[in-house]
Amino acid sequence: MPILRLALPNPRDTMPAISDRRPLAASRTTTARRLAWLAGGLVALVVAMLLSVALGSRAMSLDQVWQALFHGPDQLTGADASAAKVVRELRVPRTMIALMVGAALGIAGAVMQGLTRNPIAEPGILGVSQGASVAVVLAITFAGANTLDDYVWYAFVGAGLAAVLVYGIANQGRGGATPVRLALAGAAINALLASVIAGVLTTHGATLDQFRFWQVGSLTDRDADIVLRIAPFLLTGLVFVAAAARGLDALALGDDVARGLGQNVGAVRIVGGIGAVVLTGVGVAAAGPIAFVGLAVPHIGRALVGGGHRWLLPMSALLGAVVLLVSDVVGRLIFPPSEVPAGVTTALIGVPFLIYLVRRSGVRG
Repeated sequence: MPILRLALPNPRDTMPAISDRRPLAASRTTTARRLAWLAGGLVALVVAMLLSVALGSRAMSLDQVWQALFHGPDQLTGADASAAKVVRELRVPRTMIALMVGAALGIAGAVMQGLTRNPIAEPGILGVSQGASVAVVLAITFAGANTLDDYVWYAFVGAGLAAVLVYGIANQGRGGATPVRLALAGAAINALLASVIAGVLTTHGATLDQFRFWQVGSLTDRDADIVLRIAPFLLTGLVFVAAAARGLDALALGDDVARGLGQNVGAVRIVGGIGAVVLTGVGVAAAGPIAFVGLAVPHIGRALVGGGHRWLLPMSALLGAVVLLVSDVVGRLIFPPSEVPAGVTTALIGVPFLIYLVRRSGVRG
């Protein structure tokens, strides 16, 4: 009589092999590390915003700042009422603009580096910053623009037209707008637009006097109206960038691999490019062509959370805002009551740190 044997499952067979568990554990560790860096970036952003509201050329006590944030000038008297007016009408709008502009430039830089697979790509590579500058110069000279409210709209239109021109040139011929063609077309258009600016400024001295304060990049004299004007464009740019984020990860592997993974390379470049142009236009229009943020912040973000764009983009937004806020605060405190423009202090603060990071951490594009 045959003996029936019931084969019970071996507990070892129901558990993943050690080699299977290690990647899972490593993935969880990496995710936890990335979340920790994002949380740290958020904390740094909150601290930077508080410093931006509390510190400036005019000294205020913490109690005055606190009262100003929660009570209007009409509810206070004497020095407290004056402090509340400064905080509410000058520092809070300036802080919000720095937050929005820094985040926009950080994200735009990360997207442009992903689209072009170029580690030195930044918002200026597609001619966006130079296009905005040309528009402002022409508006001052021929349209009588003389306020920041006027500059915002002209700069935004100029940035968009320059980006369209660069892409149109790069897209000619076989292969379309490849990373090399985009970089070359951007360099050519940048040189052309720089010549236009130089030609106008050398023949119109009054234009030079107005333009030089905008060109250096600054957050001085920005009010709440600018926040309301750039907010819709910022949200629009974020929507485009979010739609292209997964495709940017595929593009990092090369166009052929991206197509093999089912990505429409042309559509990813167009959608991502539109998002980057809109975000750069927001930053340039509101604060002028501020350097360093779009170039260095994505590299710092990759060193912290890796190259995956679902992590890199929010990290770049946080870091960009922190860098610009801190740079603006430092610029207010160096030579009080005068201010050093934020476009200058971003380079003074950020470039040495970027050099250290590249040398010590092996940051690669």
